[in-house]
Amino acid sequence: MKFRIAAVLPLVIALLLPAAWGQQQAAGNASAQQHISALKQAMAANRQKLMKYQWLQSTEVSVKGKVRKDQRMECRYGADGKVVKTPIGPDASGQAQEAPRGIRGKVVAKKKEEMQDYTDRLKSLISNYAPPDPEMIKTSKLAGNGSLNASGGIVTLSFADYYKPGDKISFGFDRAAKKLVSYDVNTYLDDPKSDIVTMTNRFATLPDGTSYLRQTVVNSNSKQIQITTTNSDYTPLSQ
Repeated sequence: MKFRIAAVLPLVIALLLPAAWGQQQAAGNASAQQHISALKQAMAANRQKLMKYQWLQSTEVSVKGKVRKDQRMECRYGADGKVVKTPIGPDASGQAQEAPRGIRGKVVAKKKEEMQDYTDRLKSLISNYAPPDPEMIKTSKLAGNGSLNASGGIVTLSFADYYKPGDKISFGFDRAAKKLVSYDVNTYLDDPKSDIVTMTNRFATLPDGTSYLRQTVVNSNSKQIQITTTNSDYTPLSQ
């Protein structure tokens, strides 16, 4: 999943920042622009710091509690600014197994095909939320579907009916540290009651203050599918 929050967060803060900082609306615009400018600079500096690291990324896919895929990648930024991923270790999904024959084999093949189709649709759905779309956020806000809640130093900015009627995305922002700490999605594929899909993103900070996406979890309740992607073991690149 490509997660380019840097292009979206300034807009989110611009939409609701005056209320988040408890400022008067008349004086909010100038102050908001100052915060946005500082935020952009901080995110650009943070990205430069991240580009000096390499890290491990693990992706685990489980169906009904059973792991179907367990893959590990060594990651780093390339010269073009894109993340380069190199597979390491065995892939649990790569273990060769003889396919059953006869009627049972056809049933298994059909189930695999149905699961693959569902997984493809699931990925397509999530692509509408990651990265979040600035224009969709604007539309939700203008329709009166934006809300703000502040608790314990964390400001939560939520937008309902973002991509589908009844869905919601939420950003958790640490206003003291000026850092994103979470990005959550609550949506559905077909039926908003029985086919619920959620995605949680949690961010963390390295010892030098660099912020990074620590873990992403996608859940499909109806199919009991869970996809967990974890970034860890950040180490500085050799100079």
